[in-house]
Amino acid sequence: MNDELVARLVTRAQADGLRLTGEGGLLQQLTKRVLKSALEGELTDHLGHEHGEKSEGGRESCRNGRRAKTVVTEVGPVEIEVPRDRAGTFEPMLVKKRQRRLGGIDEMVVSLSAKGLTHGEISAHLAEVYGTEVSKQTISTITDSVVAGMLEWQNRPLDTVYPVVFIDCVHVKVRDGQVANRPVYMALAVTAEGTRDILGLWVGDGGEGAKYWLQVLTEIKNRGVRDVLMLVCDGLTGLPDAVNTVWPATIAQTCVVHLLRNSFKYAGLQDWEKIAKALRPVYTAPTEEAAMERFLEFSEEWGAKYPAIVRLWERAWAEFVPFLQFDVEIHKIVCTTNAIESVNARIRKAVRARGHFPTEQAALKCVYLAVMSLDPTGNGAKRWTRRWKPALQAFDIAFDGRLTAPQR
Repeated sequence: MNDELVARLVTRAQADGLRLTGEGGLLQQLTKRVLKSALEGELTDHLGHEHGEKSEGGRESCRNGRRAKTVVTEVGPVEIEVPRDRAGTFEPMLVKKRQRRLGGIDEMVVSLSAKGLTHGEISAHLAEVYGTEVSKQTISTITDSVVAGMLEWQNRPLDTVYPVVFIDCVHVKVRDGQVANRPVYMALAVTAEGTRDILGLWVGDGGEGAKYWLQVLTEIKNRGVRDVLMLVCDGLTGLPDAVNTVWPATIAQTCVVHLLRNSFKYAGLQDWEKIAKALRPVYTAPTEEAAMERFLEFSEEWGAKYPAIVRLWERAWAEFVPFLQFDVEIHKIVCTTNAIESVNARIRKAVRARGHFPTEQAALKCVYLAVMSLDPTGNGAKRWTRRWKPALQAFDIAFDGRLTAPQR
């Protein structure tokens, strides 16, 4: 639209005391006129002649009045008149039959839901800001429309190889007879190009074993993943065995940060800093032998007071030490959860806002919407690529070219 024309419209509206937004405002009136003009244009294309011109199809192919309806838009409710044809064959595309909301409202509802707002908060927000009454049931129906997209996303083809896949979970409350905590597992991968790719979401019951993880990993493999160099997880029962069944050459690695956090659960708050300092030489050791020496020193110092911490590390030792054989750049990846913490923070915010969910599907939908809104600008992907370049080179060297071989 011409800038001069817009300026004249705004000036005229202000001179007449007309608000730009809100009920009866300039934007609302412009929206009404634009919709009217567009609908008339659709009918003209359908009939093949302008208003007032004779048609070749006789009386059955001509205009036949209008039907009034109110649609919810981003500038508030707008009352429009939808033109009709005598034969009843006109199907408007801009505002379809029985459609009560324009697409922008649906997108806004989905976006607000992804940011963690409850259905009640979204309804109140639309009423306050746009003067639009949208019921909680309608909002639920709008967000339900993403389920088909979620299923398609969950079954999409994946890359042939990933340098590292993180398996983590967030806990949600699901009302199934009674409210209970249920884990929603997420597989977050780093691609060969250094970008983040969330491979899928799965709901568990908290007692997952090797059979469950074999199903999940086989599903990922069947979607095209031929190789994973390293899989990092938080000591999930049965997962290392399942990994070796699906991808025999994959290294199962315990997440060091999770191991440290689990250690603190057994210690008094006053000792957290001392224990962290004492464990640091263990996971920063240059070799497995050196790590064992540092761990024995830790056991001598703290074993009597906190034997549970010692037992925790002893049980996790086989999955803890693999990363020590690799380059320092790979050490950094295993010793930090930056790759997944930002994702988990967004998901937890959305989950906490809901309190609990009526079904597993509702919980998955909430987590999926949060995942889809992680990087709306694309700037995050650029930062990831820059951050991961040194590690990707280290992976390709350490794993004898397996990272790039399938892409040649």
